[in-house]
Amino acid sequence: MQTLSRGPRDSANRPKPFVFIISLLLVLLTLFPYWQVTGHDFIGFDDHKYITENPYVRYGFSLEGLVWAFTATEVANWHPLTWLSHMLDCHLYGLNPGVHLFNNVLIHIANTLLLFLLLRRMTPSLWKSAFVAALFALHPLHVESVAWIAERKDVLSTLFWMLTIWTYLRYVERPGAGPYLLSLTCFALGLMAKPMVVTLPFVLLLLDYWPLRRWGFPQEGFSSKMAFPLRLIWEKVPFLVLSAISCIITYTVQHQGGAMVQWIPLKARIANALVSYILYVYKMLWPHNLAAYYPHPGTAIPLWQTVGATLLLAGLCALAVYKARKHGYFLLGWFWYFGTLVPVIGLVQVGLQKMADRYTYIPLIGLFIIIAWGVPHLVEKWPYHKPFLIISSALVLVSLSLLTFLQVTYWKDTASLFQHTLRVTRNNHLAHNNLGNALGREGKHDQAIHHFLKALEIFPGYAQAHNNLAVTYAHQGKFKEAFAHYTRAVRIDPQFWKAHFNFGLALASQGMFKEAASHYQAALNLRPGHSKVHYYLGLAYCSLGDMKAASREYKTLKDLHPTLAAQLLVRLQGSGRPVQK
Repeated sequence: MQTLSRGPRDSANRPKPFVFIISLLLVLLTLFPYWQVTGHDFIGFDDHKYITENPYVRYGFSLEGLVWAFTATEVANWHPLTWLSHMLDCHLYGLNPGVHLFNNVLIHIANTLLLFLLLRRMTPSLWKSAFVAALFALHPLHVESVAWIAERKDVLSTLFWMLTIWTYLRYVERPGAGPYLLSLTCFALGLMAKPMVVTLPFVLLLLDYWPLRRWGFPQEGFSSKMAFPLRLIWEKVPFLVLSAISCIITYTVQHQGGAMVQWIPLKARIANALVSYILYVYKMLWPHNLAAYYPHPGTAIPLWQTVGATLLLAGLCALAVYKARKHGYFLLGWFWYFGTLVPVIGLVQVGLQKMADRYTYIPLIGLFIIIAWGVPHLVEKWPYHKPFLIISSALVLVSLSLLTFLQVTYWKDTASLFQHTLRVTRNNHLAHNNLGNALGREGKHDQAIHHFLKALEIFPGYAQAHNNLAVTYAHQGKFKEAFAHYTRAVRIDPQFWKAHFNFGLALASQGMFKEAASHYQAALNLRPGHSKVHYYLGLAYCSLGDMKAASREYKTLKDLHPTLAAQLLVRLQGSGRPVQK
């Protein structure tokens, strides 16, 4: 097994201080569009599930929280390292969204620098490596992963993706158990941040081909002894085992959490996956109309789009294989892109999105490599190719930087994000619902109701919109309408614990304590140990005169939430009946 080869211009013409200067420029370029996140707010789109309404996270580190992080299946995922990352932020900075977001930016910068240094380490091409890193840092498709607190898992898992490759290179240079186990550990940590990195073992095999040149047949420019490919596959078996375990855990958690969408036919999912592969490339080349959510078209994709996408993808795969010997970067880049999208391309549909900008955070690196190495090759015989490459690269980076700056502004708060999303998409039920939530929190109830009704017009079976519409009607004192929509919400989604809880609150406000207690209990059956539900259930029992049941809720709350327990105790003592402590 050989050490990494270097080109003749490696260190002689490109001293380390020059690499440092480029690294510094990459940091400054990244900070320009992303600095503004320090003034942004939490987004009403999963941020509440990850932080603001998550008691284990928002109160920082605790023994109970650490245990929960490794056992939780919240938001239909198992990613304990991501939970610990959010806990650390809350422990150090509290609920300060600007600091949480800036930590995302810092991790994104670290990923950018590692990508640059990795490519620089594997190839003699300093400027091409720097250009790939700059594209990664500045592309607008990556804004969602960086400017959204709930997507900490993207940047964090990618950090360990890069570190896995870095330590793998160390193993390639000096084979041994230490570097190998370190690389395997980094990979395991990446899987515990986000399971999308399951494809990394296959990327390592691609890197073995180009630029590491470890495959067993000659390629242009190879100067060292090659290893037999089967040995390289055997070398990846422990990585593949970890990937398989992660896939099983993820599938189980998402299936149990109800995140998998079963009603979209397999034929429609395949069609959407094929078309999405091409759409991601298109959005990379022409990044406009980017949205936080793209509604799934269901079975409405025209046949010609599916056939065209299939032929184009097959042609590009064949071209990558055909050009592999002379242009190994094309094989690496294309199959990096094609393969790393597989877990999120929608063959197994999780959620109702057609595609998502955040899914491109790792895959686009492959296409960036093709651009950085392929364009110079195409124009190398043109007498003016050097000034052309310098000027065009500068124009591309400036344009991307400005587009990213603009895209980051849309993530300032929930209203800004989903107003923009509605401008650039059609029939977007989720955007209407989330914008309605933001307007409702501002007290603009009539506008909120308008958007909830629009969401239900598009998607009548949308339980979230029914719940939110019911909450808003209750605020307006329209309890008949509120009860009707609560009923629909829990009928559509019997596992919707929050709709049961909100329904209980509305019933209790109208003196219907027996019915309220029933819904509180249903919420607890779905969300055991939720302190707030125990508190209101205790109040309902007090109002019903069932002091024994109320005392039981008090005892439970003493361990879960002492403050709420004390408040419930005051109510119990005020009843004038004996309290069982």
